[in-house]
Amino acid sequence: MSLLEQTIAVIQPASQETATDAAARLQQVLEGDAAALGRLRDLLLRYLTITGKRHPQPPEKCTIIACADHGVAAEGVSAYPAETTVQMTRNYLISRGGAANAFSDYCGSELLIVDMGIAADTSDIPDLIDARIASGTANMAQGPAMTREQARQSIEAGISIANQVIDEGFDCLLPGEMGIANTTASAAITAVCCGLCAADVTGRGTNISDERLQKKTSVIEQALSINQPRPHDGLDILAKVGGFELGAIAGLILGAAARQCAVILDGANTAAAALIAQTLAPDCTDYLLASHLGAEKSHVHSLKKLGLEPLMDLDLKLGEACGSSLAAAMLDAVLTAWDVLDKLPHDPIETPFHHEYMRHTVPKITDKTFDFYLRTMQDLDHQAMELCQQRIDNLAKPIYSLGYLEQIAVELAGIIGDELPECGMDRALLVFTGRHTSPLQSQLTAAFATHAGAEVTLAHLRDGLPPTAAFDFGREHAELLSLSYPLLGLSLTEIDEDAPFGTAASELRAALLKEDGSLRYAADEFLQQTPETYQPAVSAIIGAIIAAAHNSSFILLDDEATEIIARYTELLCPAVRPYILHVQPAMLLTDITLPGGIIASLGLGITEAAMHMLNIMRTFAETKVAVASDGPGAGRQQQ
Repeated sequence: MSLLEQTIAVIQPASQETATDAAARLQQVLEGDAAALGRLRDLLLRYLTITGKRHPQPPEKCTIIACADHGVAAEGVSAYPAETTVQMTRNYLISRGGAANAFSDYCGSELLIVDMGIAADTSDIPDLIDARIASGTANMAQGPAMTREQARQSIEAGISIANQVIDEGFDCLLPGEMGIANTTASAAITAVCCGLCAADVTGRGTNISDERLQKKTSVIEQALSINQPRPHDGLDILAKVGGFELGAIAGLILGAAARQCAVILDGANTAAAALIAQTLAPDCTDYLLASHLGAEKSHVHSLKKLGLEPLMDLDLKLGEACGSSLAAAMLDAVLTAWDVLDKLPHDPIETPFHHEYMRHTVPKITDKTFDFYLRTMQDLDHQAMELCQQRIDNLAKPIYSLGYLEQIAVELAGIIGDELPECGMDRALLVFTGRHTSPLQSQLTAAFATHAGAEVTLAHLRDGLPPTAAFDFGREHAELLSLSYPLLGLSLTEIDEDAPFGTAASELRAALLKEDGSLRYAADEFLQQTPETYQPAVSAIIGAIIAAAHNSSFILLDDEATEIIARYTELLCPAVRPYILHVQPAMLLTDITLPGGIIASLGLGITEAAMHMLNIMRTFAETKVAVASDGPGAGRQQQ
């Protein structure tokens, strides 16, 4: 019996028993509203299902980048030459300036690079794992990409690597890939497995032009027509239109499933490899976690076929385990919170918050009025933004391929006036709450803030004082925090500690938004239309946003209630818009309704990932990697 057959034979469906018990406990501890955690609940329960443990240790992560060349690159389907594959492999292990380096460092993952079939001499590259099947595949537009035996060998290489790293103590695998033209192969695989035509699945890959996209689509059509891969035969699909690195990733998935370990999928290429694994052993999908929805057209179809829901939509167009690294960090945060929740109420963690209370009397009028902030709002440093953008465009990757992460880095450069904002910047959460905060809320806030490395200030509001007093309260504390913390999360808990989670968001939505979600009122009248109970909170958050922006802090929004107030604040004072990061639903697909800093804490994690991208990745000139010859990167990227 071959290694592939042996592995498939031992893959079993993941047991639901542990997750069922945990789901009941979540429902109990969250007071009947476990759905308030959104897809974080699903992430937790799926991981507990995979491990079969009530409280697994934090995952030991291993990022494995499989590298191989594709013969179909000769058809001109990429913006980069075929030699980019070996150049990027050298970048990972010599310059250490690839996205894989930056993001594995961000999430604390070991990084391994594997030669599955690079069409070049790799003997001079240190620490490269040699699992080479051949020097690249054949041109699938002219015939099969590989033999059936080579397809089996590539999968078994992945199984062997999975077994090796699991034996070394790793239990969470983050596969990634490098190979020019591999989105052509993954699109073809997705078309076969999902019963779609080439036009339905073909994306821009390395950000190619319209003309080259049309060419790529026709090449995939030709490959499918010539090869006629059989939809229910994974080896046949891989042999005819796949790639050696995609076979290796399919093997990693099968090997992990056989050992009951998790695999966090990245973008379209890893999802296509998972489709191959699914055809060979359908139960292997129980051990998969989806990270994000990538920009490739095929990705949404492959995730649907796999039965997976993504956690993020960051407009990522790059593999190298970027999105899965972010998801791995989110998994760490969720496990931290679960350890806290399951021990309540008998063993709560310490909540080292700073508590601030509104004064009983209306404060004296100061010169820090609303009009003062409007008149003196600073401009962004556009020179720093331009220099930051130039560096990002010239990092060794397809241009504009890191989506929102690039936008975050550029905005932050303009806010703090530094073209290269550093990793590990100080961060804080300012959480507005009622006179008392529910113990459960405090524990949740502490768990996620601790994971994000954020100091927490609970700002306690009082009833019976005018909105001007609340505005001044919010302004005062945000101004103080923004002097020390360039990153500031803003949140609102339930004003009534006994109210169900999401009450404030629901009532503000009903009062201030139209049915289509647009703002119901003009800027100068919305506060009067706000329910009286929430007027202090609304005024305080307005004051906090304006003061923090005025002092050049990057503001990360939290729950829906804070989002609604921020949208009206942007209407009142458009100058604050560049200082605000809308985390959910703009970037997170998690549907979290729990207030108190959870979403803002996750946003701080995404911001930190953007800083790792900016500081660890190296440019084309620094790494000697070829630049784009097509699409928007042509002419802007410099070697």
